[in-house]
Amino acid sequence: MRLRRFVLVLLLVGGFYYLTTHTSPVTTAAGTISGWLHGFTPAASGNPDTTNLAHVIGDHANFVLTEASAQPAYDSEEQENIAVYKKALPSVVNITSTAVAFNFFYGPVPQQGMGSGFVLDKQGHILTNNHVIENAQRVEVTLNDQHKYKAVVVTVDKGHDLALLQINAPNLMPATLSESTGLVVGQKVYAIGNPFGLAGTMTRGIISSIRSINGAGGEPIDNAIQTDAAINPGNSGGPLLNSKGEVIGINTLIASNGADQSSGIGFAIPINTAKAVLDDFAKYGRVRRPTLNIVTLPISPDLADQMGLPADYGILIERTLPGGAAERAGLHGGSQTAYLGNTPIKLGGDLIVAIDGQQITSPQDLDNVLTSHHTGDKVVVTVYRGRKRLDIPVTLGDAKDQTEA
Repeated sequence: MRLRRFVLVLLLVGGFYYLTTHTSPVTTAAGTISGWLHGFTPAASGNPDTTNLAHVIGDHANFVLTEASAQPAYDSEEQENIAVYKKALPSVVNITSTAVAFNFFYGPVPQQGMGSGFVLDKQGHILTNNHVIENAQRVEVTLNDQHKYKAVVVTVDKGHDLALLQINAPNLMPATLSESTGLVVGQKVYAIGNPFGLAGTMTRGIISSIRSINGAGGEPIDNAIQTDAAINPGNSGGPLLNSKGEVIGINTLIASNGADQSSGIGFAIPINTAKAVLDDFAKYGRVRRPTLNIVTLPISPDLADQMGLPADYGILIERTLPGGAAERAGLHGGSQTAYLGNTPIKLGGDLIVAIDGQQITSPQDLDNVLTSHHTGDKVVVTVYRGRKRLDIPVTLGDAKDQTEA
């Protein structure tokens, strides 16, 4: 009798063990009743927006995982980021420049540089920074589809750190160019490029300032767009975009304090500067930079008071260059030698206070006005000659012809 009971208990235990370890989980209206004992089984959920509990049991560890029931929809900000990336990426290119240096034994050693750029038109014109391809014997462009093409350098403008390349490639997707006038601090911007050789990288930030700076080669960049979007080596020449995916600038420089990587302060050349350069090249086959052909001294309130000037701002003409625009128009340079610290200066020249009605308080203001004009344009320069205020028409000259003679 006891033996029968023992055998019956043994059969029941063995059957239970077999059912719970060798068969599929049994699901009832109350849920899964055996999934917790073996394998990986998500718990049932009547609400697709809630999370599920999933259990993983193995020989080495047991885990209870919380899983999302579905991929959530993108919010409006994410949708904007994705839209900008999808629109702009096909027009962004990677640029590899190869130059030849010589080692200690005068043996040739190829050196490669990396940068970015973007497609301007279906004819294969590509805009980038001059410092990306400077002194290169070979320039190669890699498109977003990973096809590589040899590039020809069409022209460069060292003064604006810009270079125009051309490749022979089918099915190119040109970038959409916006305007760089009207930009405001706080506006969202995006940078796409090839930082550290990582192709197709996008970063996001805001315009943190608009200021004039000196570029990588010391050339002035008027109204440079300052941004906290991460810009690193390899981003140079790539586009800075607005929230519509349109190009507003060309990424060119980072303030790194020697770290050679992003510190949250990067700069881009305004796209309107590039448009003016391209317009000059199309019309004249070279870049023509307008100038007054003058040497100037910026005037502060303190200097104005010491010199007895009729205005406490402006730029004083120390010299007009021979045969230049200012001399031809009748503007006067200084004739009296004085010293500002240990630096000799010339006093007695015309004090420029406005051009075409726009107040001129510094050389930066003068550069801003000239950038918006072309060589040969006529402007009205307002000056003080002594105590007399004069409006003098001037035809702008070509900076290429400017000399310090």
